[in-house]
Amino acid sequence: MLELKHIYKWVNSGNNRIFLLKDINLKIGEGEFVSIMGPSGSGKSTLLNIIGMLDGFDEGEYYFMGESVHQLKEKHRTNLYKKHIGFVFQAYHLIDELTVYENIETPLLYQDVKGSERKALVADMLDRFNIVGKKDLFPSQLSGGQQQLVGIARALIAKPKLLLADEPTGNLNSKQGEEIMELFAELNKSGVTIIQVTHSEKNAAYGSRVIHLLDGMIEKK
Repeated sequence: MLELKHIYKWVNSGNNRIFLLKDINLKIGEGEFVSIMGPSGSGKSTLLNIIGMLDGFDEGEYYFMGESVHQLKEKHRTNLYKKHIGFVFQAYHLIDELTVYENIETPLLYQDVKGSERKALVADMLDRFNIVGKKDLFPSQLSGGQQQLVGIARALIAKPKLLLADEPTGNLNSKQGEEIMELFAELNKSGVTIIQVTHSEKNAAYGSRVIHLLDGMIEKK
């Protein structure tokens, strides 16, 4: 599904080059569930953002579903990730001024989905996550767990082939966290490829493979 070849990312500080990622080589097949672990500052979120095309890199090649991402114009790249990639963030990233219903609907607006179809898809998500009764509330009126469910519903509504999750249970209690991870396991069984960044050994174990990062490099086993 995707392959990173010799990816480097750095920032310049005076005359020094500080590496955020160093010589990352990674292949992820369709249908995998991969966990990325490592201490704070090891480059986990940077790597996830590069895979999700939210962030660029300074050197290397990135292939996603047969496309050479490193050679694409920005518009093409944006279309590619909006069509195929869903994001779940630790901080939820919901839009405060929009209701639950409108937050979930947002990705479909980018894809020019017809009104009646949008309605049906949002209704399906509300039902699936048991949040029908919350559809007219705003994010500030929800608990952390409910906000995360809305974030996941929004990430899934456009039926992404790849789901990227950055510390998806970081702000949740253990029961809510477990429910989210069980949900990810189900999604993965249904064919969605998942890459999660996590500090939790327990969450990482849901994945079929764990990648350890240290100082911007993948640790060799």
